[in-house]
Amino acid sequence: MKARIPGGQAGGQMNMMKKIQEMQAQMEQKQAEIEASEFSASAGGGAVEVTVSGAHEVKDIKLQPDVVDPEDIEMLTDLIIAATNEAMRKADDAMNQAMQAAQGGLAGLNLPF
Repeated sequence: MKARIPGGQAGGQMNMMKKIQEMQAQMEQKQAEIEASEFSASAGGGAVEVTVSGAHEVKDIKLQPDVVDPEDIEMLTDLIIAATNEAMRKADDAMNQAMQAAQGGLAGLNLPF
């Protein structure tokens, strides 16, 4: 005689597939939201501000007039790089947090990953 498990094998697999599909849809929605979002960061005390999209596209660069010194282009370049890298980190952090939140629904499924 076989023991019956409440929720049965087929029911459990269907429930797991449904949860995975829901999580996948939620992750796709969150990814689209983050990619459409914009993230800004500044460097040099606000002398340079860079805005990027969640898809890592530079959308805007704002420079304060006093930071533009033809004798010191290297400093301006460093400030732009620093602000761009920080804005990209913000976009990555937002994406990672959104994906972790979406994957939270898998905790009860006891999947081996």
